[in-house]
Amino acid sequence: MTQLDHQVHSVGPEVAGLRTFKFIAFLYGIAAYLAFFVTILYAIGFVTGLVVPKTIDIDIGTQASTTEAVIINLLLMSLFAVQHSVMARHQFKAWWTQFVPKPVERSTYVLLASLSLLLLFWQWRPLPAVIWSVEDPDLAVTLVTLSFAGWVLVFTSTYLINHFELFGLHQVTNHLIGKETPPPRFKTPLLYNFVRHPIYLGFIIAFWAAPTMTAGHLLFAAVTTLYIFVGIALEEHDLVALFGDEYRQYKQRVSMLIPWRRSL
Repeated sequence: MTQLDHQVHSVGPEVAGLRTFKFIAFLYGIAAYLAFFVTILYAIGFVTGLVVPKTIDIDIGTQASTTEAVIINLLLMSLFAVQHSVMARHQFKAWWTQFVPKPVERSTYVLLASLSLLLLFWQWRPLPAVIWSVEDPDLAVTLVTLSFAGWVLVFTSTYLINHFELFGLHQVTNHLIGKETPPPRFKTPLLYNFVRHPIYLGFIIAFWAAPTMTAGHLLFAAVTTLYIFVGIALEEHDLVALFGDEYRQYKQRVSMLIPWRRSL
């Protein structure tokens, strides 16, 4: 047997299959990330009412009564909340990874969250009754700018704690190159020294800073804010279980959402 024959023989079907799976998993992770990226860009337009064809207040062709619209919208938001919260829990992950390979678990979570949001955007029923409307053009521009600042805060905060790990690309890349994903390490970079959840704070700002607040927008902002507080409670329970006293001390030292105030 020549050296070449030996090398070909050593790369058997199991090894080749493993390499193929790693590459497929990597492509899957990229596809899931792209789905997230498209979804978050659409979300910005959906909430601010800019660029996209269907927004939180505009849906040409869809008619629904107020009661029907409220029920459908609540169901859509509940679907996202349940999917987003349940799949993030440690107990679910332990069960879920019996069926979904661990390297693509995060990418699958990201993909399903993106699809549930896209479903919400597609099936959302506007409630156009105006709750408030800012007439002063300078103040209106300020509120729109503040909303975009909220989105900037969201993106910036994800990069501070490893954006690509948060959305699954880090895991599939490590799997592709045969590198072990390091265990989670507690860190509080920059903004995380002022509030424990700057990502959630960014979402709250983005949702509430609206020069024109319709009933539909108010429903969306109120329900998502309520979900954020529920999500924080669940997430911090998991973080205490993972990091113990280190996270408990962090909670005592840094406020939850409002900078420089301990109890909020």
